[in-house]
Amino acid sequence: MAASPRSVQVLTRSADETEAVGRRLGARLHPGDVVALVGPLGAGKTVLARGIVEGAGARGYIASPSFVLVRDYEGPTRVHHADLYRIERSADIADLGLDEMVEAGGILIVEWADRAGDLLPGPRIGVEIAFGPAETVRVLELVAPGDRVDRLNGIEEG
Repeated sequence: MAASPRSVQVLTRSADETEAVGRRLGARLHPGDVVALVGPLGAGKTVLARGIVEGAGARGYIASPSFVLVRDYEGPTRVHHADLYRIERSADIADLGLDEMVEAGGILIVEWADRAGDLLPGPRIGVEIAFGPAETVRVLELVAPGDRVDRLNGIEEG
């Protein structure tokens, strides 16, 4: 019997703490994993993604792919970082080849994942980032499907 989905909430008080959560998550990812990031502009999706890329062991200057749409990072497992903020048509999402990146054994991180709808490969680990009660505070809600619940074990411990 498959495990039930698991949800974990993490409160961070700085960009450094948000990035550290990303590193812990990235260290737990496996080839073929998809991480779907959702949250308002400026909430810290790219900060979290930078930590995920580093935690997965990939190298390179890690920046937002807002204008290039997808950046690739080499490491023990190739990490693809997509940003769908500027995408306007679903056909443009399909043209990115996100499925192929995952099928080739890469890890895929997608910012603005809610814009992809059914075009986002699955199953995926979802991360919703929200602004907290203070300017630098963020609330991260991580949800993993049953076959990936182990990716969240201990994620809240820093």
